[in-house]
Amino acid sequence: MSSPTTNTPVNTTKVTGRRELHFTKLADIQAEAERLAAGPVRQLGNWTLGQTFSHLARTMKMSLDGSDFRAPWYIRLLAPLLKNKFLRQTMKPGFKLTGDAARQLVAEVPVPTPDGLDDLRKTMDRMNCEPQRHPSPVFGPMTREEWDQLHLRHSEMHLSFFVPE
Repeated sequence: MSSPTTNTPVNTTKVTGRRELHFTKLADIQAEAERLAAGPVRQLGNWTLGQTFSHLARTMKMSLDGSDFRAPWYIRLLAPLLKNKFLRQTMKPGFKLTGDAARQLVAEVPVPTPDGLDDLRKTMDRMNCEPQRHPSPVFGPMTREEWDQLHLRHSEMHLSFFVPE
């Protein structure tokens, strides 16, 4: 897998050449992850494929197990007004997680692609088998279907930074 040529972080809001993805079911995420992991791929963003798989798995686990953080009150106040947009449109890149959210959702050490893929596979198995969903730290209570839609949109955005070669 190739990566950006410098150690300077990429401004992900300005990246060109990203793929347009649209997933309709959770199985689409896993199929795309398997395809990308079979490589080779060109990395357009800052995270490796393993880091990305790990992040997607951690976010899915949060919906299954709950989170250790909540968004600030002013974000939670506005979030219901934006919820439908996040469930229906691919997310825009460039949002930086900080604090407790970053600690829970972003790997602190490099994640090899096979390890990230294994974590994603296991988590997706749980997503398919376990019906419970915990409240979102941003949107509050969400149904299983709403969480699934959020995971689809989130995965579209992150996986769009990897181009099969």
